[in-house]
Amino acid sequence: MRNNMSVLNIMKRKAGVETLVFMTDRTRAPNPDEICLALPRGSIVILRDYDFSGRKALAVTLKKICKKQGLLLLIAGDFDLATKVRADGVHLPEHMLFEYRTCRQLKKFSLITAACHNRKSLHRAIIIGVDAAIVSPVFKTNSHVGIAGIGVHVFSRLINRCGLPVVALGGISFQNVGQLKRLDIVAIAGIDGIAEQAL
Repeated sequence: MRNNMSVLNIMKRKAGVETLVFMTDRTRAPNPDEICLALPRGSIVILRDYDFSGRKALAVTLKKICKKQGLLLLIAGDFDLATKVRADGVHLPEHMLFEYRTCRQLKKFSLITAACHNRKSLHRAIIIGVDAAIVSPVFKTNSHVGIAGIGVHVFSRLINRCGLPVVALGGISFQNVGQLKRLDIVAIAGIDGIAEQAL
């Protein structure tokens, strides 16, 4: 695990950021607990896996690991589950930015991230008090097969003076992460790109 953690730390340095964000996806990264054990302290884990029948049990397991490893756990799209497992915060899928119920629930949480794919979503995230926007897809990604990434230049224009800390997501790998170094981002996020280096 130590060597894997070193590689992940190198990825952070290549991108010029302090934080990694691992987003779970049991289809592509079936061992999220093992991946979490390899993450550097201070990393963020976002539990997605919305349709997984064992999601609550997985949330409990990941919370224990995160607490022990010095990581932060966010639950995506489920305020009740985030409260039950005492997660460190919540992650909002883009559609939740525009739901009335969302605004009332956010006061319970100290860390809130949101998926944003355009200026409209970024603006809405600011209005409702999101702490950081996860903007994607920078590069071609396995999450959206057949859809090209927007590329570094378009990504840079999208986030320019957006008023929120930005996390880059989408097809980020050890090979291309260096292209993000001059961008105004606070973290890099991924599934495959992090899982491949962690295991």
